[in-house]
Amino acid sequence: MHGFLPFLSLSFLSLLVPALASPILEARQGVSILSPAEVADYRPYTHYAFTASCSPAKTLTWSCGGNCDANPQFLPIASGGDGAIVQRWYVGYDPALDSIIVGYQGTDTSKLFPLLTDANILLTPLNPFLFPGVPLTALTHDGFNNAHALSANAVLSAVRTGLAQHNTTNVAVVGHSLGGALAVISTLHLSIHLPAGTAFRTVTYGMPRVGNAIFADLVNSVSVMNRINNKYDIIPVLPPRVTGLGYVHTEGEIHIVNSGDWVSCPGEDNTNSQCSIGYVPIPLLGDVNDHSGPFDGVQGAC
Repeated sequence: MHGFLPFLSLSFLSLLVPALASPILEARQGVSILSPAEVADYRPYTHYAFTASCSPAKTLTWSCGGNCDANPQFLPIASGGDGAIVQRWYVGYDPALDSIIVGYQGTDTSKLFPLLTDANILLTPLNPFLFPGVPLTALTHDGFNNAHALSANAVLSAVRTGLAQHNTTNVAVVGHSLGGALAVISTLHLSIHLPAGTAFRTVTYGMPRVGNAIFADLVNSVSVMNRINNKYDIIPVLPPRVTGLGYVHTEGEIHIVNSGDWVSCPGEDNTNSQCSIGYVPIPLLGDVNDHSGPFDGVQGAC
């Protein structure tokens, strides 16, 4: 249920109707089904994303149970956040992927501050001290922007340490729900402050829209983007695409349809019937039970 309640209230929704029957999978230009091998390639990132909800004590010692055990080769560098005011995060190195991993916690609905973060949907410019050179016309969700700023410098320092220690140029940033939103903002922030030639990959799960078209295009230009959505999950269609709000998704949607297939949906807000917008054309048709997965068998929190 990470991230659902505040978005639900913001959309003036008090009830969810049962999800409609799945559309028949259509062979349309630009929409394709991932192979089992391609799906399996995401599994390490999926475990990393859900690990981020664990306490810093567990991520720093890599002792969080199943999600940590799924990536036993991981070498922690730093962890932080209290899960109440500052979202939890961790940084480390995966030698199998030869990549620094940055993970961000999703919304903990038992804590007030993350709920207020989600609810603050005003689009505002990025902090010019954290994002020098980024145009003021690149706008992001004010709550997500503020939440990212609370740990931005600590995360950047840890990533710099990891790149130097492990002689790699690869950085992967992951998160689920609110954590996915922070991952996207963090990707842009890191790309500004890390050396030219650093290669970024951003993998998110059940992520809401984060900013406007200018922001989305900037992030798309600096990272390989993948945002994975599950069936009728309501969060990926929020904040809604309505005149006056201006929210646009980043590219790279992969939508898990009712058959279990993972469908690649090119573009920023693909309206194909097999993509999230096709399954949930209006928020009222979303299903909160799909928000936590499963994503190739991986589900839940720490």
